[in-house]
Amino acid sequence: MILYQIQPSDPHAHLYSVTLSLDSAQISQRFCLPAWLPGSYMIRDFARHLIGLRAEDGQGNAVALEQIDKQTWQAANSGAELVLHYQVYAWDLSVRGAHLDQTHGFFNGSSTFLSVVGQEECAVQLEILRPQGEAYRTWRVATAMQEAGAERHQFGRYQAQSYDELIDHPVEMGDFTLAEFDAAGVPHELILTGRHLADTARICADLKKICEAQIALFGGKAPYDRYLFMTQVVGAGFGGLEHRASTALVCGRGDLPSVTERKMSEGYRTFLSLCSHEYFHNWNIKRIKPAQFVPYQLSEESYTRQLWAYEGITSYYDDLFVYRAGCVDKATYLDMLAQGMTRVTRGSGRLKQSLRDSSFNAWTKFYKQDENAQNAIVSYYTKGAMFALMLDLTLRSETQGKHSLDCVMQRLWQRFGQPGIGTEEHSHQQIVEELLGRDASALFAYLDNTEDLPLPSLLAELGINMTLRASHNNNDKGGRSDKQAHTGLGARYKPAALGVEIVTVTQGGTAHQAGLAAGDRLIAVDQLQIGNDLDTRLERYGPHQRLAAHWFRRDELMQGTLALLPAPKDTVVIEEVDSEKSQLWL
Repeated sequence: MILYQIQPSDPHAHLYSVTLSLDSAQISQRFCLPAWLPGSYMIRDFARHLIGLRAEDGQGNAVALEQIDKQTWQAANSGAELVLHYQVYAWDLSVRGAHLDQTHGFFNGSSTFLSVVGQEECAVQLEILRPQGEAYRTWRVATAMQEAGAERHQFGRYQAQSYDELIDHPVEMGDFTLAEFDAAGVPHELILTGRHLADTARICADLKKICEAQIALFGGKAPYDRYLFMTQVVGAGFGGLEHRASTALVCGRGDLPSVTERKMSEGYRTFLSLCSHEYFHNWNIKRIKPAQFVPYQLSEESYTRQLWAYEGITSYYDDLFVYRAGCVDKATYLDMLAQGMTRVTRGSGRLKQSLRDSSFNAWTKFYKQDENAQNAIVSYYTKGAMFALMLDLTLRSETQGKHSLDCVMQRLWQRFGQPGIGTEEHSHQQIVEELLGRDASALFAYLDNTEDLPLPSLLAELGINMTLRASHNNNDKGGRSDKQAHTGLGARYKPAALGVEIVTVTQGGTAHQAGLAAGDRLIAVDQLQIGNDLDTRLERYGPHQRLAAHWFRRDELMQGTLALLPAPKDTVVIEEVDSEKSQLWL
């Protein structure tokens, strides 16, 4: 038997203590910790957080360990029983690693549990121990892992059928808020960790509608017996990571509605879309997945050119299901769609990198973005969602509503997800061609080139008008607006103690031509100190004016000229103009 034990041994020092016991070890047994975790495509080298690794035999005698590489160790044992002891430093408040302090504990198994090389397919048990001390007597446990003696939400023993399953069930512990609802007959839990004033009844009611709509798309039966939305509530934050029967989320405290707030805020709308996104991954990546991920190889990069399908299609459906569930109206949904498109149209990187290249280079370019990312790369999330929209509109239009992207997902589920077969690069195209009854090479060529997608004409066929306008200020995300802009800085910025700090610079824009760079602190324009009113100030001058500008780069004062250019039309607006035609889509 393989038994793991984990205990928060020193919450103040952010340390878990882990014991791994084998009653049947191989001779010279090897152990390995993943370098990355599914759903987050970057080498994270979790082994760097392991401390004090040591081994002993069944009688407590020390066994020598030799480190083979950055994440692999080999024991000098002769077989039979073997026990490993180590600590894990846990101070990563994200969905990807492990975190521990006196308020709560959270961990992914990929960052805490060494695999037993050669026995990854063996069943394992996990004993989760309560931290010592009176302060922790009220702590509970939240995980979708199957109990093996532990009571629901309590410390004790759990089980998994393989190492892959073990590390696909994150664990939360602490004094969290627990709310429950059923969706399509399956129990669901909302776990909120952190201080909040959330109206959990409202959140559960909205999540229920979203979950049931997605389950219905895939045949009406959920692929799990129980599901958890495990949410860290912080002052400001955003993130999510999918697992086979749960998702780990981070959201801002203000994003969750209180009982006094009845309107749909932008923050809450974004939270519902995040939940919708991770929930859709239950099918589209957890069970329908690229052949390169069957099985996952977690010791090094696992390259695929298909992330446009798994993150892009999911990104298209996340907002769409918030609309289908009735949580937002049609006009709001179209604004949400426009905002996603705007993130693509504002970057010249879309003209330099294809979707398949973006997918393949996720490990370095997408997950290691810098201040020049918008000028160099395109997101397989956002442009992938636009490509999914193009497929959906094409299918609906050419088949008079008989087929849609929904049909593609259903066939993917039947052919690949349910039997556990990985998709190849041509799998999606083949299904689209079956539904269209024609060759779709011209459509899928957009995955390999950098041309803008023909969405305006496709939307127009379905009674939807897509236009571009100028951004009216630094906070304009896209969608409808009655404001007008005539000039622009060509840069994103944030408040600074003096002036504003430049965050990104658009190639070819006013800031670029003046010589401004990311990290610079712009302090004065036209001999006047500036602040967050910069957009309003520039708008008063209008385009084609030349203004003296002063800024600090590190501790050096620099100067240049802002030759104000007309504000580029890079902000998307999508509006319904023919409700009868749009019914074919919405």
